[in-house]
Amino acid sequence: MNSPTQPPLHAISSMATRAVLGDLAQLWQQQGGRPVAVESVGGVDAAKRVQAGEALDLVLLASDAIDKLIAGGHAVAGSKVDWVRSSTAVAVRADAALPDIRTEEALRAAVLAASSIGYSTGPSGTALMRLFERWGIAGQLGSRLVQARPGVPVGQLVARGEAALGFQQLSELLHVPGITVVGELPAAVAIDTVFSSAIACACQDREAGRPFLAFLAGPAAAPTKQRHGMQPL
Repeated sequence: MNSPTQPPLHAISSMATRAVLGDLAQLWQQQGGRPVAVESVGGVDAAKRVQAGEALDLVLLASDAIDKLIAGGHAVAGSKVDWVRSSTAVAVRADAALPDIRTEEALRAAVLAASSIGYSTGPSGTALMRLFERWGIAGQLGSRLVQARPGVPVGQLVARGEAALGFQQLSELLHVPGITVVGELPAAVAIDTVFSSAIACACQDREAGRPFLAFLAGPAAAPTKQRHGMQPL
């Protein structure tokens, strides 16, 4: 294992994994691993920075985003590690009545009844728009759809009253004050995102980060993932 006195590896992630990665990086260092400094930003911005060749060692994004970075020559082929699964959930303001979202039909009715619907720029938001299109209601919702800016939690829109119903990954909703998490989407329309990691091509020591990536996918990281509302793979 690397010495913790070595300079930290620089990693970039999306906001969806900010909290869990903060705890896991600390746990890794406590176990004697080389320090890892994780910067969390909007997933789209993170990918752009990796594509621009910024001096980063590790990149942790949704699986398909990692695939695109590898295909584009911005992340090292063969270094991809899937490490966690995150489910999409629904939230309302803390003082609002809880809608019924137990079935696909109930969720659709709740969406149609909502005065505004908040969603993200990340993979959960993209999948949600596809769901609305499949339901045939995307056009009907129109101006009621409110997309959070990159890096802004949907829960903040809900807490401020800018969205009556908010959709985002559970891990991003759990710790936002002023909201109530109604629950995860019903199984028939569940939106799950697998997050992966890889070595950035700009990394000067491509072997240095591999132990940390293996740790993220290993059993020692599982309790931390579950505490943040995520599922080990």
